[in-house]
Amino acid sequence: MFFERPKSGECAILVHIDMADEVDRESPKELEELALSAGADPVAFLTGSRSLPNPKTFIGSGKVEELRDLVHLHEAELVIFNHALSPGQEREIERAIECRVLDRTGLILDIFAQRARTHEGKLQVELAQLEHMSTRLVRGWTHLERQKGGIGLRGPGETQLETDRRLLRARIKSILKRLEKVRKQREQGRRARSRSEVPTISLVGYTNAGKSTLFNRITDAEVYAADQLFATLDPTLRRIDLADVGPAILADTVGFIRHLPHKLVEAFRATLQETTEAELLLHVIDAYDEDRQSHMHEVHTVLKEIGADEVLTLEVYNKIDMLERAEARIDRNDEGKPIRVWLSAVSGEGIELLFEAITELLVDDIFHQQLSLRPEEGGLRAQLYAQGAVLNEVVDEQGMIDLEVRIQKKDLLQLLSRMHIAPERYLGDNVNKPEWLHS
Repeated sequence: MFFERPKSGECAILVHIDMADEVDRESPKELEELALSAGADPVAFLTGSRSLPNPKTFIGSGKVEELRDLVHLHEAELVIFNHALSPGQEREIERAIECRVLDRTGLILDIFAQRARTHEGKLQVELAQLEHMSTRLVRGWTHLERQKGGIGLRGPGETQLETDRRLLRARIKSILKRLEKVRKQREQGRRARSRSEVPTISLVGYTNAGKSTLFNRITDAEVYAADQLFATLDPTLRRIDLADVGPAILADTVGFIRHLPHKLVEAFRATLQETTEAELLLHVIDAYDEDRQSHMHEVHTVLKEIGADEVLTLEVYNKIDMLERAEARIDRNDEGKPIRVWLSAVSGEGIELLFEAITELLVDDIFHQQLSLRPEEGGLRAQLYAQGAVLNEVVDEQGMIDLEVRIQKKDLLQLLSRMHIAPERYLGDNVNKPEWLHS
């Protein structure tokens, strides 16, 4: 965008080096999946190990020679490192092998750029790309790093590189301003849902865990779902109806990944705000993935970074159709609360158990017992019927109405307050009344 680069093709060499001091090593398999998701055609995989990265070229001189030979052998036009490279390291490697070099962060940014569909998503990706490029501009402008001069070119003594950085900062400032407007619009929507007491349920999880497939199964939506990393980028909201809860909003969000670039987390903060302010998180986990434990750890890390680690969470183990002798079920803690649901979003097995678990976690307190109404309290009877709270009705000879009622306690309190009926009459003296009822 801001500087000329060699035209890149799909033929790519992948590079993965194991570092002795790395606590969380990247996965070579994941690098290949990322490359395929970006549209590259991996033709060779260079691996090795080092105690520490080379400050100049990340890999040693021998590996640089080996990499150059692979590039010439396969006529590759792109080399992808499964690591974060400094701008200087990228420049040195490119100069040595005469081929374009991309690090892990740049690869993920490229995939995000391909997947963005909405105006907001494109803005967020562009912001992350610009911030990533800002430290790498020197590569494209080395031939212009001199003062402008000559007739008609005498200016404020600004180099071309400085001019470009100034324009880049102006563009970043413009995008941030537009994203702030989007953030305020989302905030208004959340406040409106909060006033109407509509809970938000957000799907989170490692990329390619099956969130969009589950979202489509629950909502009958047609969100793009594919067996590739970051198939979903733009957030989607849909309304669902839950027994005893009523309407709720289900949000499908971007998938997380190991060492998700911090620039992306910052750029997508407006989108991820849906997650931080949700009443319930559905952490979708690929039950068939042998690396699921490490992936769960990465999701928890990102949730903590965006301030959503304290939100009530239900684990959803997906893809049980790929496991032998796996059955749909709900796992509960010592208090009997649901903590985990096993299901298959593809076959639909266990979806009804997921609804059951969500309802149990979201329902504050259900009032389910008999109410005896006097004949003159027909208005309350009508309101209870209007809310679908009456399960059974018996009228005795004196005209007393015995109703079997099932309703959320807060809804019953609100109804009694509207009709100027003391809640103690039906819920006893120890009823916990909300603050608005005391005023």
